[in-house]
Amino acid sequence: MHTIEPVIEEHGERPYASIRDSVRMDAFDTIAHRFGELVTWVTTQGSALAGAPFFRFHTVDLTGESDVEAGVPVTTLPPPEGDIRTGTLPGGRYATLRFTGHPDQLFDVADELRTWAARQGLAWDLTETPDGVEHWGCRLESYLTDPRVEPDPNKWETELSFRLAD
Repeated sequence: MHTIEPVIEEHGERPYASIRDSVRMDAFDTIAHRFGELVTWVTTQGSALAGAPFFRFHTVDLTGESDVEAGVPVTTLPPPEGDIRTGTLPGGRYATLRFTGHPDQLFDVADELRTWAARQGLAWDLTETPDGVEHWGCRLESYLTDPRVEPDPNKWETELSFRLAD
């Protein structure tokens, strides 16, 4: 068990660019490797990054494919092109925590965040299908550490930010 200290934060809408795909959890690198392409595209469109790269989980299916975006917040919304989309992250209340450690531990950390929220009586912006697939209003994993600067994944800082129900 990790020591987690979640906070509840209010976020306004935030513009972003992304590449969306359906991926299995054991093949996540297929979308993760597209961040470089996405960052290059944003900068060539005359926009700039406005924060850390993230994964946005539209659905979570631990046994099948999840609907995921590799995204970056941007200062301005360029027009979409090819399989690169632009949009706005929804505003609202989010349960947020920062975790330092290997990304392989994020499933456990996310479970701890969910347990914490249940103890607080908080409900997620989430619906679940009978077969266990979760549909999230907004569930983010933001990667705050640049691996080119800190190559040791055990020292990487990640922020989990899950939207709460209104």
